[in-house]
Amino acid sequence: MARFAVELVFGPDREKRLAVRPAHREYIASLAEKGVVLAAGPYADDTGALIIYDAADEATLKEIISADPYTPANVIVKWEIRVWNVVLGSWLTD
Repeated sequence: MARFAVELVFGPDREKRLAVRPAHREYIASLAEKGVVLAAGPYADDTGALIIYDAADEATLKEIISADPYTPANVIVKWEIRVWNVVLGSWLTD
């Protein structure tokens, strides 16, 4: 498994995003229950969000992102995916 830090940049249509947000949050919560999402939340300035995923690889992560209700709603202008090498913290299992 690999850890990924994914930064979302919200698009300009706030009303549309807020309409989709309950479905997005339900989806993210279901992933958190499965251990796929380790942390998630919007930035305080409401310009985007950060989600930390635990996935087999980037291809799997992209499938997870494509199933997020935000993706077909086209309310995110950028999904920045970065492999994250966790060195310290309570998420370490090794």
